[in-house]
Amino acid sequence: MAPLICWRCFPRAWLCRGARRGPGRHYRAALCAELKEPLAVGEVAPRPVLPHEVRVDVHFCGVNFADILVCHGQYQEKPHLPFTPGMEFSGTVLEIGTDVSTVKEGDRVIGVSHFNAMAEECITDQKTLWQIPEKLPLREAATLPVTYGTAILALEHRAHTQPGETVLVTAAAGATGLAVIDVATNVLRAKVIAAAGSDKKCKLAMQRGAQLSVNYNQGSLKEAVQQLVGSGGVNVAIDMVGGDLFLEALRSLAWEGRIVVLGFAGGNIASVPANLLLLKNISALGLYWGRYQLQNFPVFSKSLHSALQYYHQGRIQPYVGKVFKLEEVNDAFLHVIQRKSTGKVLLSLK
Repeated sequence: MAPLICWRCFPRAWLCRGARRGPGRHYRAALCAELKEPLAVGEVAPRPVLPHEVRVDVHFCGVNFADILVCHGQYQEKPHLPFTPGMEFSGTVLEIGTDVSTVKEGDRVIGVSHFNAMAEECITDQKTLWQIPEKLPLREAATLPVTYGTAILALEHRAHTQPGETVLVTAAAGATGLAVIDVATNVLRAKVIAAAGSDKKCKLAMQRGAQLSVNYNQGSLKEAVQQLVGSGGVNVAIDMVGGDLFLEALRSLAWEGRIVVLGFAGGNIASVPANLLLLKNISALGLYWGRYQLQNFPVFSKSLHSALQYYHQGRIQPYVGKVFKLEEVNDAFLHVIQRKSTGKVLLSLK
């Protein structure tokens, strides 16, 4: 995840205008024709699928801050203009290439893509699709790839969270924060302290499984955590805010604690005081979930298989905060930018 940006950085045109209609034909898609400008909704001509590719009828697409960043030119990846944002989706298979063996027409799937999923159709490689259980609704399924994939890798692969350990999660009422709470509490049997910026968000985090909560806009996070767990500290911290809050979370760790950095929603990137790592034998770790797709695909794929398995076993319950129509894509972006969102924000393509 890249450093996040404040809604004040966006042009007023983006914040105030709805999606514009663009020319074209065949199927509708959100189009970024110019960086820092409102997206258009236009019609796109379909292209043929390659032998290893699959065409999917998209039902729901996740709205992630990375989508906003890439449309602002501030993400690690910079697609050529014009492009369609959207990193994750759920839907049904429309067409398969001649070499595809993993799915067939009509299968219900979730998938990840390189910024082309905010459209009624999406073409992707067969290996980036996963079939979903019959009882998993497509709406909830669309929450799994980025948020639960990230939560599972952060807690299991990076932090090696153990049953009974205490996990502190910042931005706890956001999509990834709630997924971390869900996996930590219901799969790993850890104790979770949810840290969020309002009492309302803390209440939601508690309702979704956190045992304790802290409103970090009401005082020191470190002091609040110490009051809850004592001077020993927490075993694991999952941070998505950065800046001073990251440093407070770092100082809240116990002996041999682990902190995993997922992003910088606060807009500031803190420097790690190396003396703290030494004194408590602390580990500071990063997680860029999407990079595993290129560097270690088996680990990447396992995170999605695990998410689907946990749902099938009844151990996780994805939470959808708000659903927008495709024509409301700019409203959806604004909803995320202004931090109004709790849980996963989705676009409905149907």
